[in-house]
Amino acid sequence: QVQLVESGGGLVQAGGSLRLSCAASGSDFTINAMGWYRQAPGAQRESVAVISRSGTTTYADSVKGRFTISRDNAKNTVDLQMTSLKTEDTAVYHCYAGALLWGYEGAYEYWGQGTQVTVSS
Repeated sequence: QVQLVESGGGLVQAGGSLRLSCAASGSDFTINAMGWYRQAPGAQRESVAVISRSGTTTYADSVKGRFTISRDNAKNTVDLQMTSLKTEDTAVYHCYAGALLWGYEGAYEYWGQGTQVTVSS
């Protein structure tokens, strides 16, 4: 089993910066892709940034040039550095991980409970 815990959310003024962190814990697993998704009030969940185990990254067009995703495979952590924040970035941000469980066939998806990011004008 894998558990994901996010941290780093909070209130920030437009134009400011914030860093989100996510740590995966458990035993007998290998994390494949990790990423960050967000959901604003009344909106659907959307992908913000995804990073493969090898380091390949994919960003939503709305955050390119402003957000940077990174990971540490040894520590099973993934971070999202957010800069030049806009009010449109306000949402609950969820950490995602796709994992292999040792001794089991197939891959499993895991989600963190979310951390609130609020950008004020």
